Amino acid sequence: MRRIKKVGILTSGGDAPGMNAAIRAITRSAIYNNLNVVGIRRGYYGLVFNDMVPFDSGSVSNIIQQGGTILKTARCKEFISDEGRFEAYKNLCAQAIDALVVIGGDGTLRGARIFAEENDIPIVALPGTIDNDLGGTDITIGYDTALNTIIEAVDKIRDTATSHERLFFVEVMGHMAGYLALNGAIASGAEAAIIPERETEIDQLAELVRRGFRKSKNSAIVLVAENPATGGALGLAQRIKEEFPEYDARVTILGHLQRGGSPTAADRILASRMGAEAINALMAGQRNVMIGSQNGRMVYTPFTMAVTQKKPIKETDIELVKILSI
Repeated sequence: MRRIKKVGILTSGGDAPGMNAAIRAITRSAIYNNLNVVGIRRGYYGLVFNDMVPFDSGSVSNIIQQGGTILKTARCKEFISDEGRFEAYKNLCAQAIDALVVIGGDGTLRGARIFAEENDIPIVALPGTIDNDLGGTDITIGYDTALNTIIEAVDKIRDTATSHERLFFVEVMGHMAGYLALNGAIASGAEAAIIPERETEIDQLAELVRRGFRKSKNSAIVLVAENPATGGALGLAQRIKEEFPEYDARVTILGHLQRGGSPTAADRILASRMGAEAINALMAGQRNVMIGSQNGRMVYTPFTMAVTQKKPIKETDIELVKILSI
């Protein structure tokens, strides 16, 4: 095992609150362990086109409270090709970068896995995605902040829903996972959550209406994951208009509002712990693993398992929404 002297950091995919806290922790933990640090701008694009800058402790000052990512993030179609990844590897070698820490979601980890398989460079990943859909970790960086953003928005929407005695469909992110919708419903007191994990099992909208969810209430809020399988909030509102015209339905799509904002304390702490652990992992000879948090402990999960393991939705949480909505 060769000694690591210089570490590169990049953020890729959708931004998530807490990414800057992770960048800060990785940078300062590396410097503490006498490693040099390079910031790679715009994700894998920066690898392919050699957009890299040296980092010192001052480079990450006063960023822990900032949303987004100071390293920026972008799509890179060139990295999909063999030629693009070879160019990226040549740039790493030219910069004398011995190891990479990547922060992102499912697509970021898939790219890291392929790159690591093709080249002899250790890579450690941090799960940075508001969707909370990666295996090997109980929670991902950005999820808690996004959940709090949803709660704040739903609290305000409820004022209007109550005043006008309306049914509101609130669409939240979660293209392949319903964690934001389900836990957002529990935390905000919403009457239901419509999630992709249940859509193949049951017609969730029909079940909702059959339950008579407005018998004891003059308004209702339903959180909907944006996945096409659910029909989205607009699709469900249209179904209400056609199939249940007695209900006055409205739609609010939160969209990219959920990605922004200053990270919560929980996200700052999680990102800081994961960032420091990424450097510990590299110095211990780990490679091609994602840092996760399970039952409060830092754990290592191989890339393949992190992107293929399906994190199950808790049936008890689905039942809890029903129980609390009566």
